[in-house]
Amino acid sequence: MSALQWRDWSCTVRVVLDDGRSAEAPPALALARRAERIVGELMDDVARSASRFRGDSDLSRINAARGRLVPVRPRTIELVELALQAARQTGGACDPTLGRALVAAGYDADIDHVRARVGRAPQPSPGGDWTRVRVDRDLGRVGVPASLALDLGATAKAWTADEAAARIARKLDIPALVALGGDVAVSDRGPVWPVLVSEVEGGPGEVVGLGRGGIATSSTTGRAWMTATGPAHHLIDPESGGPVSGPYRAVSVLAESCLAANTLSTAGLVWGAAALDRLSPYAARLVDTGGGIVTTRTWPRDRVAA
Repeated sequence: MSALQWRDWSCTVRVVLDDGRSAEAPPALALARRAERIVGELMDDVARSASRFRGDSDLSRINAARGRLVPVRPRTIELVELALQAARQTGGACDPTLGRALVAAGYDADIDHVRARVGRAPQPSPGGDWTRVRVDRDLGRVGVPASLALDLGATAKAWTADEAAARIARKLDIPALVALGGDVAVSDRGPVWPVLVSEVEGGPGEVVGLGRGGIATSSTTGRAWMTATGPAHHLIDPESGGPVSGPYRAVSVLAESCLAANTLSTAGLVWGAAALDRLSPYAARLVDTGGGIVTTRTWPRDRVAA
């Protein structure tokens, strides 16, 4: 297995190929360029639809329209509908209408810029209401009320990891793992991949085997920054409109796809004290605010060598 990596979307993009080379060796140059092009073009395509920080993205145009339905790309329709499905599956815990709450919390620019300053204190904000998103599939239009703003961060990145791994396997005929920060997906066929599960990128954790689907970690310590009143983070409670403050600071989930995993890991932090019970049907690992770790029954017990 050989790997390549670079930075984009304020996270490390890592692509691992089951190409028969040693883990210490880079992939063959031509293969690496093709894999990077596949992932990079997909990420650019998704950003054109879903970036909060591109003024020309469909998401930015939707949020600026203040309630009017605006024409969007087919990819945007797909990503919005996936986000609404995630909200429906989690009873609204994974809500895509928290864009204004994120800005009020201080997450109003790329995370690297937010971290480089001492931001203002988080401001009160209304929560979300995913049921008020309007999608006109026939005419290719999307709209949200002026009081809300879309943010697809909980689902679009995870979907991109799934799709990138599938595209590499299909186009290059090589099993692949794609990691976008804490969102990790593997192609349908391939080995059991060793994956480091940690609260923050590059931090300590444990290595588990991922043979199919994906794994995602949501954390209040990952995308965090300082404000005039102390630390803040990007995980918003849809009911209160403020950052979640439950008993857990990180939730990791293994599922049939990275999208499903991130939907549940995000919801787990919002569910707070009820998270362990609600995640019991899934393979999940929860880290409490004191650093204690608890897992569900189906979390992998056998560690895999990195």
